[in-house]
Amino acid sequence: MSTPYTDSTPLYNSRLIDTYVKYVDKTYPQVPVGEILSYANIKSYELADQGHWLTQNQVDRFYEKLVQLAGNEKIAREAGRYAASPDAMGIVRQHSLGLVGPANAFKLIGRTAPNLTKSAIYVSQEIAPNKVKVEVTPRPGVNEQPFQCENRIGFWEALVMMLGNNMPTVEHPECIFKGDPKCTYIISWERPLSSTLKTIRLFLAASSAVALGLASFQAPDFALRLLAPSVLFTYMSLSFFIEKMEKKEILGSVSEIKDSSDQLLEQINRNYNNALMANEIGQAISSQTNFKHIEQTIGSTSNIDEILRDVIQILNKRLDYDRGLILLTNKDRTALIFRAGYGYSEKHQNMLRGTAFHLDNPESKGMFVVAFRKQEPFLINDINEIGKSLSPRSQALAEALGVHSFICCPIICDGEAIGVLAVDNIRSKRPLVHSDLTLLMGIAPVVGISIRNADLLNARRKQFHSILQTLAKSIDARDPMTAGHSEKVTEYALGICNELQKPKDFCEMIRVASLLHDYGKIAVPDAILKKPGRLSREEYQIVKTHSQKTREILDQINFEGIYHCVPEVAAGHHEKLDGTGYPNGLSGEQIPLGSKIIAVADFFEAITAKRHYREPMPLKVAFQVLREESGKHFEEEIIEALIRHFEKNHIQGFKERWKDLEMPERKSLRVPCKAPVSYMMDGALVAGTSADISAKGIFVESQRDMNEGEKIQISFTLPNIDSKMYETSGRVAWVNHKGMPRKRGMPMGFGVEFLDLNKKTFDAVLSYVIANHLPALTNQPC
Repeated sequence: MSTPYTDSTPLYNSRLIDTYVKYVDKTYPQVPVGEILSYANIKSYELADQGHWLTQNQVDRFYEKLVQLAGNEKIAREAGRYAASPDAMGIVRQHSLGLVGPANAFKLIGRTAPNLTKSAIYVSQEIAPNKVKVEVTPRPGVNEQPFQCENRIGFWEALVMMLGNNMPTVEHPECIFKGDPKCTYIISWERPLSSTLKTIRLFLAASSAVALGLASFQAPDFALRLLAPSVLFTYMSLSFFIEKMEKKEILGSVSEIKDSSDQLLEQINRNYNNALMANEIGQAISSQTNFKHIEQTIGSTSNIDEILRDVIQILNKRLDYDRGLILLTNKDRTALIFRAGYGYSEKHQNMLRGTAFHLDNPESKGMFVVAFRKQEPFLINDINEIGKSLSPRSQALAEALGVHSFICCPIICDGEAIGVLAVDNIRSKRPLVHSDLTLLMGIAPVVGISIRNADLLNARRKQFHSILQTLAKSIDARDPMTAGHSEKVTEYALGICNELQKPKDFCEMIRVASLLHDYGKIAVPDAILKKPGRLSREEYQIVKTHSQKTREILDQINFEGIYHCVPEVAAGHHEKLDGTGYPNGLSGEQIPLGSKIIAVADFFEAITAKRHYREPMPLKVAFQVLREESGKHFEEEIIEALIRHFEKNHIQGFKERWKDLEMPERKSLRVPCKAPVSYMMDGALVAGTSADISAKGIFVESQRDMNEGEKIQISFTLPNIDSKMYETSGRVAWVNHKGMPRKRGMPMGFGVEFLDLNKKTFDAVLSYVIANHLPALTNQPC
């Protein structure tokens, strides 16, 4: 069941009223068309848009005001006739499509009329070659007015005249305004001259044939020498003239066809261009709003900025506008901020960037703000028409930018305005029409959805990474001594990837795996994890299980895409090239590259950071220890990549750190120290050699089995300081057993923590440490 028509149903194409406006502009220049349109609630850009339709109420009010101001009650029929003039832009010409003759045009009136009006059903019938009948039956609920009947009569007259004929005769035997159920029009017109001449030629040929037949019996010589040539000449001349007239009529039709074809081709090209634009925008947005792309752009330009940049470039390429811009709200939604644009000079772009269109000011009257608040689009073909409604600030900005006509559309997503899309023309003279507004209103929601999707994906990314950081810190936080370990390992691992020029997705996977590489330690008891002394063999075996635990826990997380191998990579960071690592004893190429990278980063961070059982290893020694492991435990290429990264990004920081050390930190500095050492053990004096020393303790090379926590008396010398023997008490803090070394790169022996170091001895040791540590550090390449 069809919906009944009402006075508010769009029924009439804007071209019908546009013809009135053009006629009024030409014939009644004193009549203010703007006042008429305003009274009828019709926008000027709606008339320029051939795709816009008006209601019965709008048309009635338009005509009411027009007759009042023009003082001509017959203007409806005159406007209909005006449709045949060149100034009317061929309103009928576009629908006749070069049909030859009025009869053929009227045959298709039932098909062409709906392109202009939906208010009635049109049926045509040919009565004679130059005479047709048209019946117009209003649809139920439509309340047409008499002036529309008069306008139709003018329309029929225009249709006939447009095709090269004189004013036709229009009879109107039935009219709905006289109580009849329909309006009937009988339109007749004079036949074309060529058709009349053809009739004359045919009559001439027939009569000449009869005359020649009679003359041939009565006066053969006259018939042959005079009458026959005269008849033949007259017939040939008339035929030539008829052919010339027909060609002229055909050329006129061809011209009409060409005009219509050109306009149709232009519209096809415009539609095709718009389709390409929509496709390109969709592809650009799709490439920018997938999660993998967002992960690969960490630390780069905002994903939303990339979307806007791509969209604005496509608009510039595909749309027929001189300039365009996109404004988005700031975080607290108090202002619209310029985010992207094209066609503006650098001066104008700087002006727009420095202008905030305030949303929190009730007095703001700018069109951008109004469009945003009301969530309605606006098309302004002359900014002077709205000058009184603009604030002085908005007027000044429009004048500075050279704005004359523009369209602004709110960018809406989920019922909420998030910005404004605007275009304008300052060089071209093409008017902005309603189809432009419709096109932009189709683009704006796509941009809005894309921005919202990018926001949601960014939020998802931030949530994902915050969870990772929390998981990593939850392990590090169990022991203040190891706080920040996972983050430092991650930094070093990414530095290695950068030196090896690995792709972004691989680096992102490494970042996640590095943060979580020790998560399995959550299953290791605190008593073991925080033990200050040497671990027993059983305790060490328990610690080693953290790699497998890491794999088991991370396997329960649904890692996808570039993250799918995170569990395997994270769990393999204790595997070694020679197959002596754990948990699976992998070797060589069996070990994932990511695991090899994290292994080097983890080892380096461990030996250069303070632990319960030892002090940080000096940088020079740490690099040497790493290189000693090359080919056995770690890959040489990865080791050298870490060293290059560290030298580029951290050496200077370490120099400054040592340069400005406070006394408590200097105590923990440890430097190599080869010097004679003696200590009491089981009541006997034992001689040995030191390996390194700090203000807190000394390491003694020894094959003896010492017990952690055991107190001893120790004596030592300081080379290059003096030849004195310094003596103090100490405690065995840790032991480097051959079977289970605590510190790679160090010989077998034990570390002694000084317990009762007098000031004289302390000053001597500290002087030795500083004198030997700073030169060693500052001599490192930067």
